[in-house]
Amino acid sequence: MGFSKLVSFLLIFHLLNPTVVLSSSSLASSNGLSEIPKKFLDFAKRQELFDWMVGIRRKIHENPELGYEEFETSKLIRQELDKMGIPYKYPVSVTGVVGYIGTGKPPFVAIRADMDALSMQEMVEWEHKSKNPGKMHACGHDAHVSMLLGAAKILKEHIEELKGTVVLVFQPAEEGGGGAMKVLDAGVLENVDAIFALHVQPDIPFGTVASRSGHLLAGSGFFDAVISGKGGHAAIPQHSIDPILAASNVIVSLQHLVSREADPLDSQVVTVAKFQGGGAFNVIPDSVTIGGTFRAFSMESLTRLKQRIEEVIKGQAAVQRCSATVDFHENDKPVAIFPPTVNNKDLHEHFLSVAGDMLGTDKIKEMQPLMGSEDFSFYQEAIPGYFFMVGMQDESRPPLKSVHSPYFTINEDVLPYGAALHASLAARYLVAAESKVYAPKENLHDEL
Repeated sequence: MGFSKLVSFLLIFHLLNPTVVLSSSSLASSNGLSEIPKKFLDFAKRQELFDWMVGIRRKIHENPELGYEEFETSKLIRQELDKMGIPYKYPVSVTGVVGYIGTGKPPFVAIRADMDALSMQEMVEWEHKSKNPGKMHACGHDAHVSMLLGAAKILKEHIEELKGTVVLVFQPAEEGGGGAMKVLDAGVLENVDAIFALHVQPDIPFGTVASRSGHLLAGSGFFDAVISGKGGHAAIPQHSIDPILAASNVIVSLQHLVSREADPLDSQVVTVAKFQGGGAFNVIPDSVTIGGTFRAFSMESLTRLKQRIEEVIKGQAAVQRCSATVDFHENDKPVAIFPPTVNNKDLHEHFLSVAGDMLGTDKIKEMQPLMGSEDFSFYQEAIPGYFFMVGMQDESRPPLKSVHSPYFTINEDVLPYGAALHASLAARYLVAAESKVYAPKENLHDEL
């Protein structure tokens, strides 16, 4: 074959096989790529950045706000993004903020933090205790926001190394409000190829992370039921229709849905955690209100539980001559059932690589599935997603209280780790994605 024919053949072959060859400047070397997580962690541990993240976290902790009410939290986030020169979109889903760092072009990868607090009174006595009665950051969302802002600082400092665009998602209303679904509905993630999120975990050792491929957290639903009878004097129950007795039978029967109807290998939970009725020791009330939650690892099981919960409540109430209404909060939540959190297999391998380079493979724990629930699962139904835990427990200190406890506290030494993991997962994902061919997509956002 002549030289000119060989050149023509190679040109045609290249055009027909549009695999992008990674340049030496994009990867530097395999060693350079593996050094990104360590470099970012060292950067996050700088005293100035660490103190800044601690200050942000404490400001948010002092002023906890419930779902879709995170106006001051959102304002603080926007002020910090403005100082960093990071563009953003606001409002997204009432109080959410979505920022952008990088080239403004594909590939796009998102990192997310939730912003809302819980409706509970903080019992921890310290300088930065909640100033809003009946509201507390008892699930670590104040730390999550601080970490994501820390990641933004890291990425902004290394913006020339980004091979695409990182989307910063500050999400409202994770605690039952379905904020993730509303962020998706806003259309701000249409061109995102992957999304990551983390959660601080008090029972995992500090300096370690935990997750798994596939099912990680259960899907969930919530219900309230009003069981109505006929009130009267406790001494003459024959003239009454006792809703307390009916509700008691309902609660016992609901437990049979798991023990007698569910496959033992298909983990499910039905818990009645609320029972309100009566106010005097000698008066049978007219009605009783109960409420609870149900959990499972498949939408099929969740849908079946929802159906059977309603049937059992109404049926058992009728046995005791009572009537019942059941509310699954379909009118005040985006959906009646939150899907399970299922981690993408390829992103799990990516996580293992990045976390291993940063912390060492011995610091990565295979996590058993939990019956807890996370609305991050809505993102995973639309985009490949990955959710993981970051350990906080310093074994030289007393055990930390669990999330959703009024005594919950944050080991603030974890902040640089969360920030660096966020930044490293995003930056390394963009480097890996650079080898793929991105066909032009319609409806690209102007700000991207």
